[in-house]
Amino acid sequence: MEKYVDIIKNAYSGYWNYLKNEVLFQSHWDNYFYGLIIISLVVWFLEIQFPWRKNQARFRKDFWLDTFYMFFNFFLLNLIILIALSNTIEAVFNDGLQLVGLELKDFRLFNANDLPKWLGLLIFFLVSDFVQWNTHRLLHRVPWLWNFHKVHHSVKEMGFAAHLRYHWMEPVVYKSLLYIPLALVANYSAQDVAIVYFFTIVVGHLNHANIGWDYGVFKFIFNNPKMHIWHHAKTLPAHSKYGVNYGLTLSLWDYLFKTNYVPHNGRDIELGFKNDDQFPKDFLHQELYPLNKKL
Repeated sequence: MEKYVDIIKNAYSGYWNYLKNEVLFQSHWDNYFYGLIIISLVVWFLEIQFPWRKNQARFRKDFWLDTFYMFFNFFLLNLIILIALSNTIEAVFNDGLQLVGLELKDFRLFNANDLPKWLGLLIFFLVSDFVQWNTHRLLHRVPWLWNFHKVHHSVKEMGFAAHLRYHWMEPVVYKSLLYIPLALVANYSAQDVAIVYFFTIVVGHLNHANIGWDYGVFKFIFNNPKMHIWHHAKTLPAHSKYGVNYGLTLSLWDYLFKTNYVPHNGRDIELGFKNDDQFPKDFLHQELYPLNKKL
């Protein structure tokens, strides 16, 4: 147990030093702090230049709440929970294997360094996105997980920052389910993760932005604003009571598994969920909501 306590302590101190280096610009191109700011400003500029809902204010409803969520979830949440959780899960998993004389590398399908860079990144991206697509479906289908996911669906006006409005429990579920598949596929470097992560952040911001794009024929591969708006629709189709369009970065999985739904231009549809008028409006009470909710 002492070993795991030390792992958690070192995770906290290590991430705190990393975060300081990010803010003070002492890291290299894979700077998540300023990368997030640049991506957000660019997509916000696109919203202003090419607004889909022209009567929606630039500082839309809950703009500042979502901005707070964006930085809290992207940086502070990592410090509080995810780094320690990820490192601890890795240690427990490895220790369990060693008890039976095995190591994680014995199960890896390949070493990422043995592949061309583009192929290794593509495999990482596809595995990650597919696992997260399935996890997203669980968030809608499992009642106690849905209570956490309601925070994200409480958005009433879509904008880029709504992308990162989510309850702290969501990434715990996502990362826990994602760790083992990625660990079994290959050993990826932090730089590999950064390349994929920046790409997914760009697409995620665009999906939630006030932009009426669908990318033409590429809409069958990549998620897009005109498709994702229907995922946030308050009124769901009769054939899918749990939801539609679960894709994060790729729409491919929805088309393959028949969870796609874009019946018409969804520019002005109402967003939210049933009885969302009773859902808390501020950050603290939204975070506490699932803990007080009786199923």
